[in-house]
Order: sequence, then structure tokens, then C-alpha cells
Amino acid sequence: MAEKFDSLEEHLEKFVENIRQLGIIVSDFQPSSQAGLNQKLTVNDSVSWWKSHLECDHLDDVSFIFRYIDQGRNPQLYTKECLERALAKNEQVKGKIDTMKKFKSLLIQELTKVFPEDMAKYKAIRGEDPPP
Repeated sequence: MAEKFDSLEEHLEKFVENIRQLGIIVSDFQPSSQAGLNQKLTVNDSVSWWKSHLECDHLDDVSFIFRYIDQGRNPQLYTKECLERALAKNEQVKGKIDTMKKFKSLLIQELTKVFPEDMAKYKAIRGEDPPP
């Protein structure tokens, strides 16, 4: 997985550098620089680069970051927000687990009152209490 992101990062850096160089050529365009511009466009064809990389599976892993940026949000805050959501979900799940444990305990107490023999067998099978 790390290799995919390293490869993507390397390609993005090359792409940004290529676009920067194209911007320099275009901003100070002279008729004599047409050959250099053509060569830069054909050697590092950014359209074919994006097409090949948008079809790769590893971009699915980071496409959520692009959506995050498109929404006008800071991608550096993504991890912080993920952790906050995970902590909130953890608290919810912990509450549910605690509630289920209390329910189980109360259920066993009440079933023991109504069905003492059956519950003794159940507890013996579970290894909680030895049978009487």
C-alpha cells in the first residue's frame, strides 16, 4: 500500500513540475519557444498521465482526499476529524456493550429465579458455577 502512495506522490510531483515549467514557457512565450513547448507537451502529456492514473485502483484509496479538498476543507484536518469521529463511535459502542452486559446479568438473575434447575445446568455448561 505504501508503494502505491509513494508512486502516486512521485508522479504528482513530476506533474506539478511539468505544469510549472509549462507555465513559465507560456507566460514568457516567444515564437522561438514553440518547439520547446511542443516538446514539453508531447514528452510529458499531462492529459494521458491523468487518464492513466485515474484508471488505477490506488487512486480509489485517496479519492476521498480529493473530495475533501473539493468541499473547501483543509485536508490536514482530515486525520483529526477521523479520530474525533472514531472516538465518538467508540463511546457509543462502549455504551451499547455495557448495556448488553447489564441486560445479560439481569436476564440471568431473573431466569435463575424462574428456572433455577435449568439455569444451574446452563451455568455448569458455561463453567460459571459447579452443579449442585
